[in-house]
Amino acid sequence: MLPAVVDPVKDVLQTGLRVLPFPTRTGLFRIGNPNRESPVFLTCNFDLTVRRVRRALRGLDCYLLVAPSRGINVWCAAAGGHLTSNQVVSVIKTSGISELVDHRRLILPQLAATGVERKVVEERTGWRALFGPVRAEDIPAYLANHYKKTDEMRKVRFDLGERLEMAAMWAFPISIIPLVPLLIWWRWLVLPFLAVVWGIAAFTFGAFPWLPGRPTGAEGARSEHGGRLRWARYLIIFDPRLRASLTVLVLFLGALAVYAWLVGGLEWSSLIGWGLAGLAISLLIGLDLTGSTPIYKSGLHEERLLTVQLLEDRCTGKAMCEQVCPKNCYQVDSELHKALIVAGHECVRCGACVVQCPEDALVFAYLDGRTIAPEEIRRYKLNMLGERVKGA
Repeated sequence: MLPAVVDPVKDVLQTGLRVLPFPTRTGLFRIGNPNRESPVFLTCNFDLTVRRVRRALRGLDCYLLVAPSRGINVWCAAAGGHLTSNQVVSVIKTSGISELVDHRRLILPQLAATGVERKVVEERTGWRALFGPVRAEDIPAYLANHYKKTDEMRKVRFDLGERLEMAAMWAFPISIIPLVPLLIWWRWLVLPFLAVVWGIAAFTFGAFPWLPGRPTGAEGARSEHGGRLRWARYLIIFDPRLRASLTVLVLFLGALAVYAWLVGGLEWSSLIGWGLAGLAISLLIGLDLTGSTPIYKSGLHEERLLTVQLLEDRCTGKAMCEQVCPKNCYQVDSELHKALIVAGHECVRCGACVVQCPEDALVFAYLDGRTIAPEEIRRYKLNMLGERVKGA
């Protein structure tokens, strides 16, 4: 009875504060009644992720390894160097899983491919590493399909439910921080303030697919770069994606004007005050709007200007790029044994394909033609400022 109450409360709190780490116990979990042939899955030790994965595995008989990731979700931890081959190797060796199963097949989350090197895990443990589907709820279908993923299983989405979760992630802390002074001195403003914050956040992410100002692909990167000074990327007024925040602001001001008309008018001081509040909230939420999504690179990261380049003479069609790309940018020609970039405009520059390619046939390329070696992408991970630092 208690978990039925506690888990939903945790879901709400950890969704609203998901910008913070929420670590949980690492090690081995048994799901159902696993035997020596049961599949073995791995995830990070972000509490919300672990509980969601366990719910998705309900009804299966399997093992779940929880690797240390500093309480950060899979994709952020892998990209930032907190979930790497070292953590995966460590949990395999310390959990005792090798004594519980006869096979040596480990199913990793696909979004860990930016940080966990499949080849390293296999060399250091003797386990064969596979990258499972993006979404945990697809795991039963993945198993039924004999460990083969469909295009849909490989692809990240940003559907309405996920967008509203990100809206809550922004709205919760923004609404909590000023709440104490409001409750002490301006109690009558609490409900209107909360309505404005949550309304702007919900609309921004709910309407995200239709908001203007999101350059994509190589051509979008080139047009966005436009020769601006390097430091200008940190100033919202120089960012072409400001159009998204301004669109939300204009709609908010329109709604405010309609409300003022319906209630018989508001004082100019109130209109100006709420207008400035709406401006601040929309700019804060829109400061790095693309970085709050799984389908665009952070607007503050220089790597959004890179493109992935295929070195065809090195490619032998091993298809790891196809298996780990979260946007289905690749297609492998089984006759020519070559990979093809068929949807380069969809690339989110996560680097998973570069990290996993066994032939080093993929590199990041700058707009001026310079390239970054795959080994550098494997060794150095992105910090919160978009700078690459040495991984764990």
